[in-house]
Amino acid sequence: MMMSMPVTSLAGGAVPSPLTNHGHDLASPPANHSHRFDFAPQTSPTSTFIRVKQEPGSPGCSSEPPTPGPILDDSDLHNSCSPTSLHEQSYQAADSTPTPTTATPTNKNFVPCKVCGDKASGYHYGVTSCEGCKGFFRRSIQKQIEYRCLRDGKCLVIRLNRNRCQYCRFKKCLAVGMSRDSVRYGRVPKRSREREGEIRGEGSEVMAREVENKQLAIYDIILTISQAHHANCAYTEEKTRALVRKPIIFNSSEVNSDPEAATSTMDALEQQKITMWQSFAVFMTPSIQRVVEFAKRVPGFSDLTQDDQLILIKVGFFELWLTQISRMVSSLDNTLTFSDGSYVTRSHMEMMFDHDFVSTVFNFALTLNNLNLNDTELALFTAVVLLTADRPGITDGKIIEQQQDKIIEALRVQVGRNHASETHLFPNVVMKMPELRQIGAKHHEHLNWFRSNWSRLKLPPLFAEIFDIPKCEEDLL
Repeated sequence: MMMSMPVTSLAGGAVPSPLTNHGHDLASPPANHSHRFDFAPQTSPTSTFIRVKQEPGSPGCSSEPPTPGPILDDSDLHNSCSPTSLHEQSYQAADSTPTPTTATPTNKNFVPCKVCGDKASGYHYGVTSCEGCKGFFRRSIQKQIEYRCLRDGKCLVIRLNRNRCQYCRFKKCLAVGMSRDSVRYGRVPKRSREREGEIRGEGSEVMAREVENKQLAIYDIILTISQAHHANCAYTEEKTRALVRKPIIFNSSEVNSDPEAATSTMDALEQQKITMWQSFAVFMTPSIQRVVEFAKRVPGFSDLTQDDQLILIKVGFFELWLTQISRMVSSLDNTLTFSDGSYVTRSHMEMMFDHDFVSTVFNFALTLNNLNLNDTELALFTAVVLLTADRPGITDGKIIEQQQDKIIEALRVQVGRNHASETHLFPNVVMKMPELRQIGAKHHEHLNWFRSNWSRLKLPPLFAEIFDIPKCEEDLL
C-alpha cells in the first residue's frame, strides 16, 4: 500500500502540514489519498516535495535569432520562446499573398511561393513554390533531416528570414501541402496530375491533408519530448561527455542506530547496507525533480487528474531513472556513474540489494545501450514508460493508454527514420518495457526492507517521499 505524502493541490487553500517549515503551501487532500504532490512551480530552492502542474508562460528568449540545427544528438535544446505577436502573424499572412497596392506593371504576373512569399518558379511537390523552398523540402526528405526550434515552433517564415529556422520552414512546407511522397517517387507528369486530380476529387484531398496533419502531430510530439529530455535529463550525451569520475566514499558513521541495538540485533552486514543505501539515496535524489519536470512537458500528462499524475511519477520513478542513467552503466569496470561523476561499484550495489537484482539491472542497462538509441529516441522511450496505464490505483487508464499509443507511434517513426536498415530495432526497443517493469517490481520488494527499518535511516526528504519511506511515527498512521 502506497504511503501518502504532503503536497499542494491545484485549488489552493493552506492547511497545517509537517512540511510547512520548508516553505510549502499545502491544501486539502483528495478522497483517495491523504496527501498530494504540489504541482505548482518551485518557490524555493530548498523545497522538498514534488511539483507537477504545468504553469502558463515560458522563459524569455534572446532577441538575437538562434542558429537552427538538428534535434538528434543535440543536448543544448532549450524551450525559450515567446508567442508571435498579432502584428507578426498578420504580416506572415500578408507576406504570402501580396496586396494589390504592392503590385506594379512589372510584377503583375507575380505568383507567390506558398511557403515564404518569394516569387514561385512553378508547381513543386504539390504546391506553387520557389526554387529555394523546393530544394529545401527535397533535401529535408531525402536526407531525413530533423530540425529544432528555439521559439516553440512559432517563427515567422518569410523570404527575408526563411533560413533562420529550418524547423518552422519545414513545418510550413507540410502545412501548405508539400508532399513527402512526391519527393520519394519523383515527378508526376502534368497530364497525369490533372487526371489523377479529377479522379481523386475533394474527398481524397481531405484524406491527404489528414495524413499530413497526423505527420505534423507526430513531429511535434517528437520535438516536444526531445526538448523536455535535453532540458531536464542529466545523462544526455552532451552533459556526460566530459565527466570526471570519482568513487563514492561510504562513511560508516552516518548509520543512525543505537549502539546497544547495533551490537545486539543488527549485524555488520545490515550496518553496511543501510550506510551505503543512504549515500546512494543522496546521489539519486536530484533526479527526482528532473523526472517530474520532464513529465510535466510530456504531451497529455498535465491533462490527467492530479492523483493519476502522482501515481505515474511515484510508482514509475525507479524505472524512469534507470532508463535515463543506463548509459552510465559500464561493463568495463562494473560501475554506475551519477551526474556529478561519482560512481558506485557493482559489488557495493549487491551489498545494498542482492546479486540477482543487481545483475538484472546491469543486464538491462547494457542491452539497452547496445541498441544505440540517441537522446531523442531514449526520451521517447522514457515517455512511453512514464505513461504506463496499468499502474495500481490509476483511474483514467484509457486516456493514459491513448496518449501512450501516440508516443509509441512517434518512437516507431523516429527509430524507422534513423535506423531504416535495422528492421528489428523497434520491436526490440518495445520488448525492453516488460523487462523494465519486472525490475521495478523487484525494487519495490527491496524497498519493503528499508521501510521496515525506517527508524535507522537518514534520508533526503524528497527521496523518502517518492519511495514512501516513513520519516516519523505519524507517517505510519
